[in-house]
Amino acid sequence: MPLKETLAEDLKESMKSKDKVKKNVITMVRAAIKQREVDERIELSDAEIIDIMAKQVKQKKDSIEEFQKGNRLDLVDLTNEEIKILLNYLPPQLSEEELEQIVKDAIEETQAQTKKDLGKLMAVIMPKVKGKADGKQINQIVARYLQ
Repeated sequence: MPLKETLAEDLKESMKSKDKVKKNVITMVRAAIKQREVDERIELSDAEIIDIMAKQVKQKKDSIEEFQKGNRLDLVDLTNEEIKILLNYLPPQLSEEELEQIVKDAIEETQAQTKKDLGKLMAVIMPKVKGKADGKQINQIVARYLQ
């Protein structure tokens, strides 16, 4: 079943079960999808929808840091719950070991040695991990291997 249909079904289900958080998350995702489709006059594929969701997960993770600085633990908990819901629709996230192996392979492939080679290296890594890992996490792993 296409991701859009899955989202529509899950929205109905969350409304019936009165799961307010899930309903809000799905509504937000569907609005972002609709906005992009209207703006670009296209029909989004599942891969493009996954990109939108991955971007929202990243934004929510950034928000958590801000909420923690402001000592808003209620918002931290809510945002963590929203992230869990979004992750259900994304491909399984790669483990730290899997990411390290992808980084090592990419370094070997591109012969990267210094931080100047970062752009070239990320160009090889990102298509392999799109939607399956956070760019910040990958950047940290790469930084350990490059001087």
